[in-house]
Amino acid sequence: MAKAPADRVALFDALVALFPDVERKGAGFPYTSVNGNMFSMLNENGVLALRLPTAEREAFLTRYDAALNVAHGVVQKEYVAVPDALLADTEQLREHFAVSVAYARSLKPKKKS
Repeated sequence: MAKAPADRVALFDALVALFPDVERKGAGFPYTSVNGNMFSMLNENGVLALRLPTAEREAFLTRYDAALNVAHGVVQKEYVAVPDALLADTEQLREHFAVSVAYARSLKPKKKS
C-alpha cells in the first residue's frame, strides 16, 4: 500500500507539533481529528487537505489560487488542497491550521461506535 511521501510527512509533523493539544494520527496517511471530526489529512501524493469554515475557505481559495480537495474522485466541499509552497512554509500555514483546529472543535462531536 502506498504511503504519503516522507518529506511531506515531515512537514506535516512539524506543523502538528506546533499544536501540543492536537494528536497526529494515522501511519501511512497522517491526519488529525477532534471529537471524531477530521480536519487535516495528507494523501498518498503528499497533498495536505485542511477543513475550513466557509468564509475562511473561500478566502484561502482566492488568496492562494487553490482548489477544493479531491479524494478518491470526490470533491470534499469543506477541504482545501494546500499548495506545495504553503506546505513548505510552516509559519504561514500555522494560522490556517489554527483556524482548522478551531473549526473542528466547533463541530458536533461524532458518536463513537
